[in-house]
Amino acid sequence: HRLRDPNFVQAVVLIVKDDEEDGALGVILNRPMELSVADACGNEIEAAADVHALLHRGGPCEGPIIVLHGSDVGGGEKVIDGVRFSTDRKEIESLMTSNATPILYFAGYSGWSPGQLQAEIDEGSWLIAPASASQVFDTRAGWSKLMTWLTLGCSVDLDQIPTDPSVN
Repeated sequence: HRLRDPNFVQAVVLIVKDDEEDGALGVILNRPMELSVADACGNEIEAAADVHALLHRGGPCEGPIIVLHGSDVGGGEKVIDGVRFSTDRKEIESLMTSNATPILYFAGYSGWSPGQLQAEIDEGSWLIAPASASQVFDTRAGWSKLMTWLTLGCSVDLDQIPTDPSVN
């Protein structure tokens, strides 16, 4: 079976939380919008006024701003080594004020009810791979590069894969 939701066509999703009671929560890493954090939030969040990073569409579900960051002192929950996740406004404002890097900002998220994501995985709707901080924060590592990397058995350096496969 193929996943028929257009929100996830060629999407690279990082699962940030997954438990039996609440289900799974993730963000789509490869959906940057043509909107900066400052333009989207500057009027509501004073600390966002100077944040010119692009906002990403994290998924089809509405929710608070979500941040993935690599700061050891920025708070949030550990996702993987070098990647933390936060929706806490004070933590996010602190990260904005300190110009913490690496950091990604998301509007919306991807959510699954308990057991739903595992059922989609079991029916073959998703390709699963371990994530690394460098993949999460490297905005050049889009869907085609990650697919090539997965297909070749994760043994090729992502920087060696051209963005345009026709130049191979």
